[in-house]
Amino acid sequence: MHALATADTSSTLSAWAYLVVFAAAAAGYMGVPFIATAVIGTAAVLASQGKLNIAAVLVVAAIGCEVGGLGGFRIGYHWGRQLLEHPGPALAQRKKALAKGEQMYQKWGRAAVFVTPSVVSGALAMKFGQFVVWNFFAGTAFVLAVGPAAYGAGAISTGHHDAASVGMLIGGIAVAAACVILAVRHRRRRKARRSEVSAPAGPADPAIRSNP
Repeated sequence: MHALATADTSSTLSAWAYLVVFAAAAAGYMGVPFIATAVIGTAAVLASQGKLNIAAVLVVAAIGCEVGGLGGFRIGYHWGRQLLEHPGPALAQRKKALAKGEQMYQKWGRAAVFVTPSVVSGALAMKFGQFVVWNFFAGTAFVLAVGPAAYGAGAISTGHHDAASVGMLIGGIAVAAACVILAVRHRRRRKARRSEVSAPAGPADPAIRSNP
């Protein structure tokens, strides 16, 4: 009887933990700084100690990122500039976030979704269809970087590591590194295309004339 009650309590706590993970991931992708990283990382560490299921943590976090991103985009699209530029507390910080978002989109194009709050993306009127795709990739990559890395680090730090947890740590770091490399390559291609467009026209070329 006592064992059954303990199991029910543990199940209830786990359900609440997953709900918190979902809410934190959604809030983080709406624009609340650091909360998603902190909560997802903590949940992954708890999973490494057998208190949560790491697969469930990753799935719930990824769904939270997508839902929060879409919600934040819609808020930003309809009311973003009014909210970010409305007089009140932290006005300077809000204006700075908007200006920084504009700079990021100028430099990185759609890849700026990886590092820009969805409210700012909406306020800057990014195409919704493009945002949905990039937000999915950004959220999934974020979860697959933070979650596995924290899981592996938690297991190793408590001496409960095995080949799987070491692989999780390496995999999380590899995902983060791959995102950085792909973002840099995307920026370089974007910069090269912009340079080609802005370059002065040279001598007439039949191939160029036939394919404007």
